Amino acid sequence: MKNFKINIFPLSLLFIQPIFMASNLVVARGGVEFVPPISLAFWRWTVVFLILLPFTYVALKKKFHVIKKEYKKLLFLGSMGCGVCGAFPFLAGETTTVTNMGIIYTSSPVFIILISYFFFKEKINSTKIIGLISCLIGVFIIIIKGDINLLINLQFTIGDLWMLAAAIGWALYSIYLFYWDSKLKIFERFTLISFFGALSLLPFYIGEEIFYKQTVFIPEFYFWVFFAAVSPGIIAFTLYTITQKKLGASLTGFTLYIFTVYGAIYGYILFDEKFEYYHFLGTILVFFGVYLAKKNNVKKV
Repeated sequence: MKNFKINIFPLSLLFIQPIFMASNLVVARGGVEFVPPISLAFWRWTVVFLILLPFTYVALKKKFHVIKKEYKKLLFLGSMGCGVCGAFPFLAGETTTVTNMGIIYTSSPVFIILISYFFFKEKINSTKIIGLISCLIGVFIIIIKGDINLLINLQFTIGDLWMLAAAIGWALYSIYLFYWDSKLKIFERFTLISFFGALSLLPFYIGEEIFYKQTVFIPEFYFWVFFAAVSPGIIAFTLYTITQKKLGASLTGFTLYIFTVYGAIYGYILFDEKFEYYHFLGTILVFFGVYLAKKNNVKKV
């Protein structure tokens, strides 16, 4: 009974953490109505950096020599994790649904396997290949909305493709975060990743302001930026770190797939979205593929 009480908390985090992680999809649909997508991503990560900096400034100042050695890696991680994964879902939210975004994002572990195989020589067996194919087919069904005519006529939804690109960006971020050693502690590195992420978005933010749409600093702007920074940003990251410490990286990876279910629930409750038959079919194939891909202790960040 004592062990049960000890284990119930970290196990419960597997279901609590995705609540905050999936709220990023809510921002992607609701926030872009009031804030341009690149602006939303830029200010979100700027706020994350400003919130974390007071808690990590002293340590970072002492480790400035480490930052000088690692800044190129931090810039890459910031560009992928905060730039691509930060801005692309917001771009996707303008033309696709929360449900689609959630399900398509679960393809990210598949790309992690591919990157690990081609660039880091990790072994991939037939079971993983079958899982890979199943997952990709599932995602493809979501993208074409179960309609072969969309494939024939090449009528893809641009938001679905933005989300697929975000999944690839998260895979790059995750795998290099895993393989690149750092002398910085987790929150020290996260502070700098958010800084470099905002920095990578800056030129695109300026371009959006000049050529596309200017940011209007209304109350809704502050609400969505702060919400994006805190809920799917700092809280989700903190809970993920605690869960990973308690349960290990492999089991913690299941938060990404529970995240898909919460994304669909958010879409149904907040945006009156319907769960179509192709969502069921795509989800089954994705989850089956992920199950196969994660067998035999697949490395997971």
